[in-house]
Amino acid sequence: MFEVNWKRAVIKVGSSLIAPNNNQCSQEFLLHIAKFISNSRKQGKEVILVSSGSVAAGKGKIAFKHSPSIVEKQAMAAIGQTQMMANWASLFDFDCAQILLTADDLHNRTRYVNIKNTLRELLKNHALPIVNENDTVAINELKVGDNDNLAAYTALVAEADTLIICSDIDGLYDADPRSNATAKLIPEVTVIDDSIYRLAGGAGSDIGTGGMHTKIQAAQKCVDSGIQTLIVNGRDKTVFEELANGRSPGTLFKPNKSLDSARDNWLRHTLKVRGRIDIDYGAQQALLQKGASLLPSGIIKVNGQFLSGEAVDVIYQDNAIAKGIVLYNASDLNAIKGLNSQKIEATLGYSLGETAIHRDDLVLL
Repeated sequence: MFEVNWKRAVIKVGSSLIAPNNNQCSQEFLLHIAKFISNSRKQGKEVILVSSGSVAAGKGKIAFKHSPSIVEKQAMAAIGQTQMMANWASLFDFDCAQILLTADDLHNRTRYVNIKNTLRELLKNHALPIVNENDTVAINELKVGDNDNLAAYTALVAEADTLIICSDIDGLYDADPRSNATAKLIPEVTVIDDSIYRLAGGAGSDIGTGGMHTKIQAAQKCVDSGIQTLIVNGRDKTVFEELANGRSPGTLFKPNKSLDSARDNWLRHTLKVRGRIDIDYGAQQALLQKGASLLPSGIIKVNGQFLSGEAVDVIYQDNAIAKGIVLYNASDLNAIKGLNSQKIEATLGYSLGETAIHRDDLVLL
């Protein structure tokens, strides 16, 4: 087993562990997870929980004929969320805090910062944050879609150093262990490439290990930002005994860089791109070699209908070299592109500053 050490972890627990019968909460697989969380906190470590299960927990409370409709599922989530929270709270002798998110919360800079500050304050006051997608209000275009990726986003906003994804199998295998008796567990992954996605059930694969694809997506988001990620069997209590002793009992995804700043994480992975800006050679050199801001004088083309404060890709010779938050909207940038910054006010009638994208609002790709 590989050594694994951490100070702040996000632990993701799925519906198959919360509600194994798919219609009510159970503590069958939660007792050893709760014990691990409690013992970790006593050691001075910080834990954030991402918990599925609200729809499954409320399934028996809402009448439906065949398969439940969206509104019926939302009603199930509304009832089941309280039951799921109560189920967790009964396992601890400290406060649990509920945080319900949508994808839109993570894409909005103000709300993202608010989430970060709330998590920090809860941890400071020794409460256990329990995060779930807000299934009672989220529609498809506002949903993260799965709690594996929600857990990854939570790890990013919380500036965690570790993501632990609890599954119903031991980790990532070289074949589907449910149908292939010779399948072998892969204890460590240092590079997430197409071959790893194929093992996870990606396009063109007939292996498919039940929900593993989104777990690999989550792992990639985290390791690209310096966050080690583990996929472990949440049904096996010995797994958490190993974790408590600093050993990885499943598949460990090693980060390929040190932890980025929270702002870079947000810019890189969460903020939606609304347009693109093409720049010249001088601007490209200033960004890559000097760590400078992007000035209007270096812009040669503006594409998209974006607003001030929205994100765009910065393009040089058809390659995205950076991503950043614009100070001016698309129309105004079109008017001042190629101009010296001193001419901004004369051209627009106002000035928000001399940069198109400030260096603090830009991340290199």
